[in-house]
Amino acid sequence: MADVDVPVGRKAFVPLENNPEVMTHLVRQLGLSPTLQFHDVYSLTEPSLLAFLPRPALALLLVFPVTETYERFRREEDASHEDYTGSGPGEEVVWFKQTIRNACGLIGLLHSVTNGGARDQIIEGSDLDDLLKKAIPLKPTERADLLYSSQALESAHATAAAKGDTSAPEAEANVDLHFVAFIKDKNGDLWELDGRRKGPLKRGHLGPEDDVLSEKGQEVGVQAFLKREEEAGGGEMRFSVVMLGPSLE
Repeated sequence: MADVDVPVGRKAFVPLENNPEVMTHLVRQLGLSPTLQFHDVYSLTEPSLLAFLPRPALALLLVFPVTETYERFRREEDASHEDYTGSGPGEEVVWFKQTIRNACGLIGLLHSVTNGGARDQIIEGSDLDDLLKKAIPLKPTERADLLYSSQALESAHATAAAKGDTSAPEAEANVDLHFVAFIKDKNGDLWELDGRRKGPLKRGHLGPEDDVLSEKGQEVGVQAFLKREEEAGGGEMRFSVVMLGPSLE
């Protein structure tokens, strides 16, 4: 269900485990500086648990099961948007359309590390640096083709997928978990980035003191997302959250 927009005949990746160590390994292998890593967020509201997390939070990855409620909301909101056509150095955010089956985790990671403050931590000359420089001038369709044909990306993903704590499902498996990234851009705007949507979604503006995990950042980002789903579905949503922030190593 999570890949209803990616035809069955398209390339499929082994789904990425929702595991910050696996995610950190993957982005560092591609070329993100060791100064950043992913962290589990055990609570969005408990101050004592939030206090342990190193700040600023540069990106949040929300992982959730795709439900009929979510799909209905997605279709309804997307109906009022045109397909995104942005490209070039003046683009507010770099957005990647998902055309690889079961790659929503990878797309979420790319959205997290190629936007906002994390972009400055990409090692020059790395595979990630090369991919980003090639992607920026391209329109979304050509940008998706770039990811689709990237051997460096496919190799790094395969290595990371094999590192999970649990047995990885087959690449062709139907996986109902989906990853959505929330990032704060250089102008202070908070974005919801999802390769299954028509384009990037600007959700609000944050002050210089706010990051994506702050009260305001959550209010216009992850909590607004969860509240929509809970109200529409009449029940609490199962989800987990991983954050990209300073390394503790």
